[in-house]
Amino acid sequence: MSNLYPPVPEDRRVRRLQPPDGPIRMVLDTDTFNEIDDQFALAYTLLSKERIRLEAIYAAPFHNELSDGPKDGMEKSYDEIVRILERMGESAEGFVFRGSERYLPGPQEPVDSEAARDLVAKAMAAPDDEPLYVVAIGAITNIASAILLEPRIIEKIVVVWLGGHALWWNDATEFNLKQDAAGAQVLLDCGVPLVLIPVLGVSSHLATTLPEIEAHVRGKGAIGDFLAERYASVVKDHFGRSRVIWDISTIAWLLNPDAVPTELVHSPVLTERLTWSRDTSRHLIRCATYVHRDAVFQDLFRKLERSAPQPNSR
Repeated sequence: MSNLYPPVPEDRRVRRLQPPDGPIRMVLDTDTFNEIDDQFALAYTLLSKERIRLEAIYAAPFHNELSDGPKDGMEKSYDEIVRILERMGESAEGFVFRGSERYLPGPQEPVDSEAARDLVAKAMAAPDDEPLYVVAIGAITNIASAILLEPRIIEKIVVVWLGGHALWWNDATEFNLKQDAAGAQVLLDCGVPLVLIPVLGVSSHLATTLPEIEAHVRGKGAIGDFLAERYASVVKDHFGRSRVIWDISTIAWLLNPDAVPTELVHSPVLTERLTWSRDTSRHLIRCATYVHRDAVFQDLFRKLERSAPQPNSR
């Protein structure tokens, strides 16, 4: 572990990695326009106020066919976050922050942004006995940058990141991870308490279909209709098709750890070829091994049902 980061005693890290059993202070880092699962994850978070106190939302960069580059992807994600908040009656003012406009140029070079600065401020203000949960469902740039800007925040936060594939998979070239491999190395090497939710082999169980969305999401208020439209518009022909809503796995672990089984493992080494390597001398993280798909969707669908405006009774 680099001398750049303050040492976190292993026993304290393991205690921090126990599933939370009470109210959760949380920020969400999301590349919301990249796919349709981020929208579901943000809605799921806001529908879970009985457990989660969401303090900020950070727009993460992404680059694929939906953006001209990381900056454009971040700006489109920011706009999508605002659209979701409007449909859920929430204000974006002082709550949503723009993130990095590019990926880390190297494992010791942060990219400054509103999001990274806000995370540093919120983390450093967190009580020592009440960690801030940082849920990241995109490229890890904003979080890695915040850690590099102020390494002491690793003593104040727990990161829950959807990134990479299962540790037994033949590669780790998942979209979130491969966009910013330097950022992923910071996260895995710095010693921050980390809950890793892999994609293929783990959160890939979270598939749903258009008929299920039509039955349990559409018609459930403005946000239900919005999510249903996002799902329906992805492809023209839904016959025999399902789609994975990966990102809700991170929220599900916070709300119901039994639905997302995990185990303590040594932090994997990310190689230059973007494969996993193991070193049992490294610090421990918590890694998800499976997702109970039905329990997660049942919870989300029930919350959408309860939040929907009820017709006037006569």
